[in-house]
Amino acid sequence: MAEKRMSRWYFGGIASCGAACCTHPLDLVKFHKDDVFVFCFGFTGGFIGTPADMVNVRMQNDMKLPAEQRRNYKHALDGLFRVWREEGTRKLFSGATMASSRGALVTVGQLACYDQSKQLVLGTGLMGDNILTHFLSSFIAGGCATFLCQPLDVIKTRLMNSKGEYRGVIHCLTETAKLGPLAFYKGLVPAGIRLIPHTVLTFVFLEQLRKYFGIRVVS
Repeated sequence: MAEKRMSRWYFGGIASCGAACCTHPLDLVKFHKDDVFVFCFGFTGGFIGTPADMVNVRMQNDMKLPAEQRRNYKHALDGLFRVWREEGTRKLFSGATMASSRGALVTVGQLACYDQSKQLVLGTGLMGDNILTHFLSSFIAGGCATFLCQPLDVIKTRLMNSKGEYRGVIHCLTETAKLGPLAFYKGLVPAGIRLIPHTVLTFVFLEQLRKYFGIRVVS
C-alpha cells in the first residue's frame, strides 16, 4: 500500500508566514479546496487586515510626499492610533471593500491556479512531484494572482491614500477609469515582483511541510 502525506490544518498559515518574512522588503517596491471556503477566507482576511494594510500603504507613500504633507507615523501602532484619533474608526476601514475583494481574488488565484498548474505540469510526464514542479506551478499561480487583483489593488491604494477627494468606491473607480484602462494596471510589474516570490515561497514551504510533517494516509 502506498503512503501519502496530507497537510495539517495549520501548514498553510506557517507557509504563508514564512513567505511573508522573506518577501516583505519587496513590498516597498510596489506602491490564501473549495471555492466557497476560498472567497469566505480570503474576503474575511482582507477585511480584518484593512486597518493595518492602510497604515502600511500610507507609511510607504509618505516618502513620496512633500515634507509638509507627510503623516510621519512613528510605527504601525502609532499609525493605527492616529488614524482612529484624528480621522475616526470608520476611516480605519477605508478601502475595506476593495481589500476584501482583493484578498478573495489573491486566494483564488493562488490556490486554484497552483492546483491546475501542478496538474498540467505533472500531466506532461516530463517532471515528477518535486520542488522544481512546485516552483514552476507556484510561479504561474503568482502571475495569475497578480493579474487578477491588480485593478482592485490600484483602487484600494487610492482610497487608503485619499484625503477626502473620493466620495466612495464608485467615485474612485470612475475617476481612475478616466485615465484609461492601463491605469488599473499601474504598478503591475512591481506588484508581481512582490506577489510572485511570496506565492512561490508559500507553496514551496507548504509542500515541504506536507512532505516531512504531514498526516500519514495509507491508500
